[in-house]
Amino acid sequence: MWLSQLLIGLTRAALGATPRWIGCEPSTAQRIYFANHTSHLDTMALWAALPPAIRASTRPVAAADYWGNNKLKRYLALQGLNAVLIERNSGKAMSNPLEPLYTALEQGASLIVFPEGTRQAQALPGTFKPGLFYLAERFPQVELIPVYLENIHRCMPKGTFFPVPLICTVRFGAPLAREEGEAKGAFLSRMRDAVVGLAS
Repeated sequence: MWLSQLLIGLTRAALGATPRWIGCEPSTAQRIYFANHTSHLDTMALWAALPPAIRASTRPVAAADYWGNNKLKRYLALQGLNAVLIERNSGKAMSNPLEPLYTALEQGASLIVFPEGTRQAQALPGTFKPGLFYLAERFPQVELIPVYLENIHRCMPKGTFFPVPLICTVRFGAPLAREEGEAKGAFLSRMRDAVVGLAS
């Protein structure tokens, strides 16, 4: 779609979004890509770094309160990125905010998620929220791919509106999975460590 190609072109011009497949190769296998979150450009950088055949079946997960709060952003998210919008506001009437993600995975899509839940003004990720654990528990056959987004926190830090031209790298790590009987806290710490390990 023309809008997707336009967004990819703008992202590469502004960020580079150069992929580095360190622990795995590009694959059309169903995956959950999970990364550090420092900027609104994170989603675009990771999505643009994927090869076209993989990008076509990969859906970024985006917060409805940001990407759905006006017609333009909602159009970009849904028509440009084919994003899955989720409600972060617990006051909203919804049985489980992860249901749209479950549906997308059941339909065979791969996902891009940011387990911190909100942007952090730092290079390394903060504490992961439990959503990734529940996804891994329910879909054990889906590969978990840690991703580290380098320099994007400097290119467009929280609170700014225009990117500073820098070369940003998207580093993909080795596939992971939840170990049998692994507790939620241990799993989330191990997943965070995998992202941190790609930072050096």
